[in-house]
Amino acid sequence: MKNNKEYSPKIKSLYRSLKREYSKPEKVIYDEPLEALIYGIISENMSESAAQSAIKSIASNFVNFNDLRVSLEEEIVEMLGQDTPEIRNTVFVLKKVLGNLFRKYNKVSLAELKKIGKRQAKKILEQMEGVSNFAVNYCMLTSLGGHAIPLTARMTEYLRSNGLIHPEADEQEIAGFLTRQISAANGYEFYALLRGHSESDGRGAKKKAGTKSVPGTTKKASQTRGKTGTKKSEK
Repeated sequence: MKNNKEYSPKIKSLYRSLKREYSKPEKVIYDEPLEALIYGIISENMSESAAQSAIKSIASNFVNFNDLRVSLEEEIVEMLGQDTPEIRNTVFVLKKVLGNLFRKYNKVSLAELKKIGKRQAKKILEQMEGVSNFAVNYCMLTSLGGHAIPLTARMTEYLRSNGLIHPEADEQEIAGFLTRQISAANGYEFYALLRGHSESDGRGAKKKAGTKSVPGTTKKASQTRGKTGTKKSEK
């Protein structure tokens, strides 16, 4: 990205500011990479809180990922809350991923990705039809131990509108720039804080010591766990 030296201190200042303003989000880790990928696909074009509600509905209405695979598109659209072109595309990608996995491996799982190197795992994810950079990076960050900063369109717009990145930088340039500014150990925290802030416009719920909770980032595993995937734990 152009003018890295100009924007680097701005990003680090933003991170410090977000940590002061909000309480620390609990880190989410998925045992099954497919669960992380599905959440990434679903949550990219809706708020974190709406995505969590959608995941709960899916978990309550489908037995497992294979049940989700063979379900009707209209059924999944209903679980996602509203019928819009964006939601229809989300469902199309979701069913495409599940269908391709079943045809290739006769099962719907990405557990094998945990047995190979991160670079190869990311390459496999990137080659999946319709899967976005956000979903790939979310899966890498929350299930495969990758150094990634997933970016929704709203997060990117927040960075642009506040002059925190070069105005002509594309999605991949921005993501690469952020991973050079934010360490792997802090990747999830930065992602969660920035996402929550961009979605709330800084108007989070008050917490003790004057800090705010980031919407949708501090739920316990037991509150978001469903029958469609493996346990989601936080550390």
